[in-house]
Amino acid sequence: MIPLYYYLILSSVIFSIGLVGFIIRRDLIVMLMCLELMFNAVNISFVAFSCYNGSLTGQVFTLFSIGVAASEAAIGLAIVLALFRNISAVHTDEITQLRG
Repeated sequence: MIPLYYYLILSSVIFSIGLVGFIIRRDLIVMLMCLELMFNAVNISFVAFSCYNGSLTGQVFTLFSIGVAASEAAIGLAIVLALFRNISAVHTDEITQLRG
């Protein structure tokens, strides 16, 4: 059986990659992908702790979290698409005004 800290190291590495990508990159689509990486890193931690403790609560919470992440991705991509249609920009440096 694989020890718990292997999963936690993997989760922290994936979360760090997502955090660095979110902070450094200025493209909105890449920022959304990095946010999804961070969500999946937390899901790995939930499943690892759930298996370690022998309960299903972490796995059930991970299923709900995946559903929320999918809806967040759909809404985020719709917002990015609307910004691109109105402003023709997807970089955060180029977006200066947000009004209707």
